[in-house]
Amino acid sequence: MSTDRGITGVDLTDDRYTVEQALVRNKYEATNSRGEVVVRGKQKMLKMKEEFPFVDANDEEVFTVKAGGIIDVAGNYAIVDAETGDEVAVLDNDYSIVQDTWKIRDGRDERLIARIDSRGAAVTLARSLIPYFGTLIPHKYEITDVDGDHVGSIEGQLSLKDRYEITIDDASGVPKETVVAAAMVIDAIQGN
Repeated sequence: MSTDRGITGVDLTDDRYTVEQALVRNKYEATNSRGEVVVRGKQKMLKMKEEFPFVDANDEEVFTVKAGGIIDVAGNYAIVDAETGDEVAVLDNDYSIVQDTWKIRDGRDERLIARIDSRGAAVTLARSLIPYFGTLIPHKYEITDVDGDHVGSIEGQLSLKDRYEITIDDASGVPKETVVAAAMVIDAIQGN
């Protein structure tokens, strides 16, 4: 079942998801509001280019996120449908020490679909510059559509493991699969 910019085999119909990182490495699990696993992903180790394969609750590979460059925190990351091989979306990181900004673009025509922006310069600077304690400040991102209208949020929770609550208020033009994948990739790439 492939929808416009959707991923074959993934049907995210909920409005709330929780993403939690394993304690030891960049391994993630996303659950819906009922606590059911919807997708899991982990960063492949010792790769020149970052790669994150994702599987569904039945361990069937559904998509992979692949870096466009070698060890590049300000690069782009393609979301590739495992069944069709199509690039369904691209995550672009506009790297800055004062603001985390990610753009979600359509994989076919590269038009902007949405933006994911961190909550502000002061908090982002504090996270970056305060030794040891800065990492305890949870991340908070706003998701907006191409017109700048609020679509949802990704909110970090104070926890031993990285944990994010994703709320999608209006996803009429923003694919939920991409937002859930982005939460995991942002955490892994930025070493959150």
